[in-house]
Amino acid sequence: MREDQIHAAIKILRREIRQWQEPVVGVVARESARDPFRILISCLLSLRTKDKTTSEASARLFALAHTPAALLKLSQRSIERAIYPVGFYRTKAKAIHALCRRLLEVYEGKVPQSIDELMTLAGVGRKTANLVVTVGYQKPGICVDIHVHRISNRWGYVKTKTPEETEQALRARLPKRYWITFNDLLVPYGQNLCQPVSPFCSRCKLIDMCDRVGVVRSR
Repeated sequence: MREDQIHAAIKILRREIRQWQEPVVGVVARESARDPFRILISCLLSLRTKDKTTSEASARLFALAHTPAALLKLSQRSIERAIYPVGFYRTKAKAIHALCRRLLEVYEGKVPQSIDELMTLAGVGRKTANLVVTVGYQKPGICVDIHVHRISNRWGYVKTKTPEETEQALRARLPKRYWITFNDLLVPYGQNLCQPVSPFCSRCKLIDMCDRVGVVRSR
């Protein structure tokens, strides 16, 4: 994909993703008026978990408590029961307790706005930190998950080996006005059409712009 084609690609993506279900973090953000804490917790729950499971688990947990202080009052076992069957639910319940404790002790119960500070919280990696910054605080950042990493490289827009490298490459090349929404566009596209194995290239409106790097078989 040439650099001048990214504008047309973004326009197509915005139109195409309307046919698919909104990612769970976007739903939580919209329903909570972009509450950074609920976005943070839903991001944590979503790791290695399908959106439907994450959405249901988030709803059960937030029905019990949706602030650091209130969540910390719940037993770890209560949190486990609420979020089951998300992946690694016991580990995540423990991380939620530790995360809430640190927010209260260090940040007066408020979710920090910087990526570096967010990454000091239990269970929070760079992807989650970027999502909280961009979705929760509407601050510039690029959340790179496996879909963003894969598709950006498949297009030939970047040439990187890891999501961390992809984030830095996109920061250098992607127009800043697209940073916040890039993840929102590529996640549903990657889940539903530009899949890891045998993507639906015959149905892709970006086929003429895509270098199809690494695509061995397609539909």
